[in-house]
Amino acid sequence: MGPLQEIGLLVLQTLGSLYLLIVMLRVLLQVARADFYNPLSQFIVKATNPVVIPVRRAVPGVMGVDLASILIAIALLFGLIELGALLLQGQIVNPLFALFWSLIGCVGLVANIYFYGLIIMIIASWIAPQSNNPALMLVHQLIEPAIGPFRKLMPDMGGIDISPLFALLSLQVVFILIAYAANYFQMAAFARRLVLGI
Repeated sequence: MGPLQEIGLLVLQTLGSLYLLIVMLRVLLQVARADFYNPLSQFIVKATNPVVIPVRRAVPGVMGVDLASILIAIALLFGLIELGALLLQGQIVNPLFALFWSLIGCVGLVANIYFYGLIIMIIASWIAPQSNNPALMLVHQLIEPAIGPFRKLMPDMGGIDISPLFALLSLQVVFILIAYAANYFQMAAFARRLVLGI
């Protein structure tokens, strides 16, 4: 791979992944019923509205899940994979493979969001347990649907919440399954880097 291809892939991965992250955060914040008036929520909504609103006219949400945003995330990742292949190999990938890789990438992105959100929440609980920072409040709201079921299963440990540990363990299982799925669907090295960041 030449330097121009490397630079092109870097720009594609950075800009595409950033917008993909914002779109997926919109989905997860709606699922979590996070505070719409939080400044970060407002940024996410305003950054994605130009793309989501036209698609939502044709694809309505179902049971609080924004299907339009999910389809946009899959389509965006599909486009990134095909552009990456065109940039590096001079030809596109089989569209069926690209679709499967896109689905794997979206699941991986959700798992990464929850993983890093849990890490941020754990660190914040040690150094700023009573913080009213809008970003930390949004992280707590975002993570609650993932950690809530573990809290219900855990017995009272005298004020120590070990449910994040079990949530992180479950996410590690998800990461292993994603890696096996990537191998099963023969995900190319450039797509792994682009989609999963590995």
